[in-house]
Amino acid sequence: MNAFTSETFFYVVKRLLQALLTLLLASALSFSIIQLAPGDYLDTWRQNPQIAPETLDALTVRFGLDRPPIEQYFRWLTQIITRGDFGYSFKYLRPVTELLWSRIPNTLLLSFSSLILTWAIAIPLGILSAVQQNTTLDKFLRTLSYMGQGFPSFITALLFLFLAQRLSPLFPVGGMTSIYHNELTPFGKVLDIAWHMILPTLALSITSFAGLQRITRGELLDVLRQDYIQTARAKGLPENRVIYVHALRNAINPLITILGFEFAGLLSGAFIAEFFFNWPGLGRLILDAVRSQDIYLVMVSLMMGSVMLIVGNLLADLLLKSIDPRIKLANLK
Repeated sequence: MNAFTSETFFYVVKRLLQALLTLLLASALSFSIIQLAPGDYLDTWRQNPQIAPETLDALTVRFGLDRPPIEQYFRWLTQIITRGDFGYSFKYLRPVTELLWSRIPNTLLLSFSSLILTWAIAIPLGILSAVQQNTTLDKFLRTLSYMGQGFPSFITALLFLFLAQRLSPLFPVGGMTSIYHNELTPFGKVLDIAWHMILPTLALSITSFAGLQRITRGELLDVLRQDYIQTARAKGLPENRVIYVHALRNAINPLITILGFEFAGLLSGAFIAEFFFNWPGLGRLILDAVRSQDIYLVMVSLMMGSVMLIVGNLLADLLLKSIDPRIKLANLK
């Protein structure tokens, strides 16, 4: 146990040091790409003849847009390191961290719900499809997965939105809460939010569920063909033990890696559902920031995505190690 703890500790420290360098390079690259876009945040204001040139000059100085891009970047980086200040939103005139923290819980609520629903349905159906290979049930489940993957997320969201309009008031058409939300009891508020989550969560889950089901089926079939599985069967072990103890334990490793990447997409993966169902999450906020060239709001959102990717990959590696002790963390890149 001590050796395992020591190996894990040094591996985590190494990955965190690598992450700092990765984030530094990612921030520099992101800032450079943003600067390649013509104009700046005040371009729209300059087209308004009612805004005096003196006002525009004062705003240019206030937002630091009069300085060279490289100086803007290092000033932003310095204030993060020294004061933990990630900048100011030009459009909302609020600290970007305050804006993001007001939206992150909503996006995570939707994303986690979709992730749990996807895995809770796709994994059992993938196992069932592999165990019942080439039967009528297997063919039906494969057809279902092909159909799910054939629908892009925005098409699925549109279909559910149309369904909500046709079945109103059975399902809410959009938003996160009802107009009478504040009048409800605490338990009633929870139910109200859950009611509004049904269609966006389903819209997010269908495409992911279809792909994960196919991957689960394929991985389990590969493992079931291995010699040690045939040996376990020849020894007379119960079929359930062969599948759920010996086979599934080895087939699940690639799925854990996928889970790490899905963790990275928790903050951005709900964008389409947020847009169509008017869900007050990060998606629309970041889209507006990109359109208006709200530099620091865009930068912090990109950095959050990078952090989630790094953390997701690290968690996936540690889960792989805990499930399969034969895996050496030093061999994981």
